[in-house]
Amino acid sequence: MDYLSCDFLMPHSQSILDFYTPRVIDKNGGFFHNYYNDGTLFLKDQKHLVSSTRIIVNYALAAITFKNTDYLDIAKHGLDYLENIHWQPLTKTYAWTIKDNSPEDMTQQAYGYAFVLLAYAAAKKASIITTDEKLLETYELLEDKFWQKEHGLYADEINSEGVLSDYRGQNSNMHLCEAMISAYEATKNSLFLTKAKLLAYNITVQQAEKTDGLVWEHFDINFEVDWDYNKSDPKNLYRPWGFQPGHQIEWAKLLLILNRHYPEQWLVKRAVGLYDRAYDISWDSKYGGLIYGFDPQGKWCDDDKYFWVQAESFATAALLYSATNDPKYLEQYNAIWDYSNEYFVDKEHGAWFRLLSRENTKYSNEKSSAGAKCDYHTLGACFEVIRSINDTNPL
Repeated sequence: MDYLSCDFLMPHSQSILDFYTPRVIDKNGGFFHNYYNDGTLFLKDQKHLVSSTRIIVNYALAAITFKNTDYLDIAKHGLDYLENIHWQPLTKTYAWTIKDNSPEDMTQQAYGYAFVLLAYAAAKKASIITTDEKLLETYELLEDKFWQKEHGLYADEINSEGVLSDYRGQNSNMHLCEAMISAYEATKNSLFLTKAKLLAYNITVQQAEKTDGLVWEHFDINFEVDWDYNKSDPKNLYRPWGFQPGHQIEWAKLLLILNRHYPEQWLVKRAVGLYDRAYDISWDSKYGGLIYGFDPQGKWCDDDKYFWVQAESFATAALLYSATNDPKYLEQYNAIWDYSNEYFVDKEHGAWFRLLSRENTKYSNEKSSAGAKCDYHTLGACFEVIRSINDTNPL
């Protein structure tokens, strides 16, 4: 099968969307976030900022890719919920979680604001919004609430009482880099590209120099390495311990996209270094796929297989093949797809399964859940490879 082809990737993307589209709209507001493998809904009243915004991105970019106005309407429906339910105008904050259309958890997460910015960028690309106002407003909120000028990075969390946590992490900065790139593509405002480059350098070079050239997840208030944070919890959903091969590879993808907009030799060199080390350590030669985490000595500390790790990896392998013409990246792209197509793609109901054991057995019958999965990574990865194949202007 020719995986590196729009003839494969376009129908596959459509099959993912077809799982969600008939059931994603909640007529009482926003989207449904929780799905069993067959599409049956559960916890219908539960909404999460990350899923609310990511589904907007899914459908806004799908509207562009497939020239489908129905997808535009779905994205608009989600944007309305973001602006009228998640957004709290009196405090200028976003509800992290919603229950029964009322704010539940008001913790402010830079990670969540990253996807707010990304949602507005996708909406601008799709002409759902026609000005840069909302993107600039979100940027200013981030600067006001989370920016740490002395470190050139963002802090992570403000509790419901307004107190900034001492925790610092790379994950929110990674997704903020992603959002800044997309905001630049949507607006051509160099403000966003400059910030994206700064974040990329400060995490993948400055911080990585402290941890043998790989990106560690957790830092203290001064962005010094915290080797012990969540050491007893390597499977933590948002802040797992250990090196995350998926994040090394996701950073490699972002570096390559940055290189598209502002070519610099270090971007490709760092992308190759991060991807190669992560792939070499985490590829499971016995059962296939890339595992979730390894310790500072390179030993696996979480051998589960997550859908998003495979998706980010095939996208990055395709971009590296395009950037370097090295055939090993095409071989790896195909190997990841062979594995994913066999074990992760749900050929009966559509979309991808979320989580498998090392031996590729399912842990549950939950395909997607609030804050955890909405096939944002799989669709985004397909769209990025399609973009690379077509070598057209950015979405």
